[in-house]
Amino acid sequence: MEITSLLEAFFQKYSYDFRQYSEAHIRRRIMNRMSMSGFENIEQMQSRLLTDEVFASEFLQDLSIKVTEMFRDPDFYRSFRENVIPILKTYPFVKIWHAGCATGEEAYSVAILLQEEGLYDRTTIYATDFNQQALSQAKEGIFSNKMMKEYTANYQLSGGKESFSDYYTSNYDSVIMNKSLKRNIVWANHNLVTDSVFAEVHVILCRNVLIYFDKNLQNKVQRLFHDSLINGGILCLGSKEGIRFTDLAEEYSELDKKQRIFKKRY
Repeated sequence: MEITSLLEAFFQKYSYDFRQYSEAHIRRRIMNRMSMSGFENIEQMQSRLLTDEVFASEFLQDLSIKVTEMFRDPDFYRSFRENVIPILKTYPFVKIWHAGCATGEEAYSVAILLQEEGLYDRTTIYATDFNQQALSQAKEGIFSNKMMKEYTANYQLSGGKESFSDYYTSNYDSVIMNKSLKRNIVWANHNLVTDSVFAEVHVILCRNVLIYFDKNLQNKVQRLFHDSLINGGILCLGSKEGIRFTDLAEEYSELDKKQRIFKKRY
């Protein structure tokens, strides 16, 4: 009840709605913030949230989903090359919505893949998130050099056709992604919980985000995705997500059952 009250108060004050997120995820993040900040109970924490915007911003970052990496789950990107790219090549232009893009690593991964497949020049990637801080980092395209070894391995396992180091420039402890990868990415603020259809698109990627929502919210977002896809459009979900137990299961056919890639029926 205390957590419910806190989330309701946070929504009323700041318009960020976490009331239908997974209870386990929310509880874990709230208890972690309580411990770090030295609060004795949730009531104390709620009082601080409503009077301290800096603390509220920190709390927002706590609840945001920012677990990501370049070419995360390489088998997914290999399947995307094999099963989705041939379909996209039949269109004169392509619109891709990357929902919940966090700090942008996977949006850049898709841009690299499309460039290697000769599709990037006629593609627009809409990369959205409700976390403006994460979006700003994504737009800069600056990442830790420490991660490049892992990202390079992911890229190679995903079926990469070039040298991964060609796509970024090293600068001491950081790397910056090439400008050529940024030119067709539109970074935009969009909240899957409270906002409506973003655009009519050919592909939606929303991987490992829905697992943090409760069932009702998952169904709501799945409806949003269905309404945003053209007929024959492609929906790409995470390895622990799917449409089997949603209201829309019959609206899609499977392109890759294991990698959770679906095609909207005509």
